[in-house]
Amino acid sequence: MKKPFEMHESTPDTADHCIACTCCVANCPVTEATRAFAGPKLTGPAHSRMKFAQDDVERSLDYCSNCKNCEITCPSGVRVATLNMLQRGEYYRTHKHSQRDDMLAHGERMAKLVRSLPFGATCANIGMKVGKALGIFSSLGMAGERDMPAFASNSFYSLFAKMEQKPSEKKVVFFPGCYINDYEPAIGVAFVNVMQKNGYEVITDKSFICCGSPMVASGYIDEAHDNAKKNAERILAWKAKGVPVVACCTSCSLMLKSEYHELFEDPEMREMSSGVYDAFEFLDILEERGELSVDFQPVQQKLSYHAPCHLRAQGIGLPSFNFLQRIPGIAVENLAAGCCGMSGSYGFKGDKYDISMKIGENVFQRIAEVGADTVASDCGTCRLQIRHGSGKATCHPIEILAKAYGYK
Repeated sequence: MKKPFEMHESTPDTADHCIACTCCVANCPVTEATRAFAGPKLTGPAHSRMKFAQDDVERSLDYCSNCKNCEITCPSGVRVATLNMLQRGEYYRTHKHSQRDDMLAHGERMAKLVRSLPFGATCANIGMKVGKALGIFSSLGMAGERDMPAFASNSFYSLFAKMEQKPSEKKVVFFPGCYINDYEPAIGVAFVNVMQKNGYEVITDKSFICCGSPMVASGYIDEAHDNAKKNAERILAWKAKGVPVVACCTSCSLMLKSEYHELFEDPEMREMSSGVYDAFEFLDILEERGELSVDFQPVQQKLSYHAPCHLRAQGIGLPSFNFLQRIPGIAVENLAAGCCGMSGSYGFKGDKYDISMKIGENVFQRIAEVGADTVASDCGTCRLQIRHGSGKATCHPIEILAKAYGYK
């Protein structure tokens, strides 16, 4: 849960609430995996008290993955990871980014280029396989052990344009985010079907752009701020019409709901946050109102469930796991094994790959112990890590709920 002062104080000011209890260090997956990281307490509140002094850079700040476990466990409400990201952004105002970080921070830019070319997705996917085989990605500082996510043949927006919905006065705006739009559009389609079953018409707003989370993680703080302003303007416009904005990616929903106003302090960022919901958070609200359809058909499947760090950081519990437990035929076990180690773009970096995999060992071990063929998780890059580290199939919980509602 958010502490009372967190909603009102600026992020740098929260550093003064640090009592040096080291809860953040004890719960930091990166600190556990490598001695190279000085730890969130030092890189976050300690250095923030120095007011981001340019000549006092903590070099190990580069190891912070922005997983938010420090903030989840801090008893004093210090925005530790956010302080780290602000310091990272300050550092890169005077230092040059690598080509690798530029690529990882601007996936939306690459996707737009791919989508603009005939057979662009197919060509890009072949190119990525060739690039991996030839060691090109490794030479750029990427983790050569990983496959890059494959572009879907059709984006979510293109599939959505062909969907037929039953019109309704009750509407939601879907924020697909870069990952669902370009790599796993079936998740967006499943969300539309779930909302239709519950009497809602889904609309989209192509004025939305990347939430900015990959930019923040790589130190492009000013670009992320620009994206935040544009998205906030649209979200406020929908909020004025009484139409909520809903996301199926927990990193997107966390960014829109919390990180915008914690990073940038703009008044409109705080105002818009109450108009944004994670998908299963919104479904929980429908149930509280008595509007949720519980016409579940049996789905015979054994699942493991991995809770993304960026879901746990929202303080809304595990709503998707709770839904999965209620579907007839589903046997699901919460892995409860901590961070998977991927943390968005972190695990794609060549110098962070071993750390990423070491962090994920507990998750991979629990997946093997549970023995389910499929792991459900609300985060796209968590699913990538799980497939890579465990060899198991993955899905988004909204896809299982759509099946329970009778959709293929």
